[in-house]
Amino acid sequence: MSAGFLAEIDWQRPWLAHLRPLAVPILQAANWREELNSRAEAMALRNHCGLPIRFVPQSHLPAGTAYEAFISATGCVPTRENLHDFFNALVWLNFPQIKVQLNALQAAAIQNGAGDATGSLRPAAHRGRLRDAATIFDENAALLVVRDRTVIESLRSHRWQEVFVERRNIFGSECDIYLFGHALMEKLIHPYKAITAHAWAVIAEPEFFSLAPTEKRAWLDSVVTQQLSGKLVTSDFMPLPVLGVPGWWHGQDEHFYGDRGVFRPKRHV
Repeated sequence: MSAGFLAEIDWQRPWLAHLRPLAVPILQAANWREELNSRAEAMALRNHCGLPIRFVPQSHLPAGTAYEAFISATGCVPTRENLHDFFNALVWLNFPQIKVQLNALQAAAIQNGAGDATGSLRPAAHRGRLRDAATIFDENAALLVVRDRTVIESLRSHRWQEVFVERRNIFGSECDIYLFGHALMEKLIHPYKAITAHAWAVIAEPEFFSLAPTEKRAWLDSVVTQQLSGKLVTSDFMPLPVLGVPGWWHGQDEHFYGDRGVFRPKRHV
């Protein structure tokens, strides 16, 4: 199967490092969608209803059926031949528990919003706050793992110089960032300075930062899933200018971080 769009991905980008190990065998396969399904089967990946997850062509999604409700009801993830959906599939393989939990939240919100006790799969007339927050997470989240809670407070206050310049040595040793949102990854195919993620904070013990990459992902997958079992609102996120992460872009000097069009001061209302 031709998949020329995959050639657009530069796998040397530092923000794709956590996806690279699983992506390589998929990219080398004769049929990338079949390989995705082989991996999902080997992982015994199932949705919140216990149905096996399979990546299927977009044509399998019936007209008028809500995407998330379809995944919930069938276990099938409509996957187009494009970067957006390819990255989405990779996230399913890297953080399966989080994806299952997000799908469960979305599907429940769709049914509740539709006001239909018959289990309708049609989209609700109004998305609601929960679906908005879940969609933001799914499309544009970055998982910010820190040992020191003050890093979170500094980001929420937009103290960019403090985090990215004065404390840049903590990145990789006391602070890790994992892109989760597949739309965010797609935007970063052609990076530009203003790309901003919705960061989701996770506090970790010092031992986390010495774990192997697979152990880190498994721990994160479990912990964030537990976090999402509670409330989820848009105020839980904080802005993270992605190319400001130390080592993720070139020319990160005083002038770079002084760009107030990207590294905006906190608005006080």
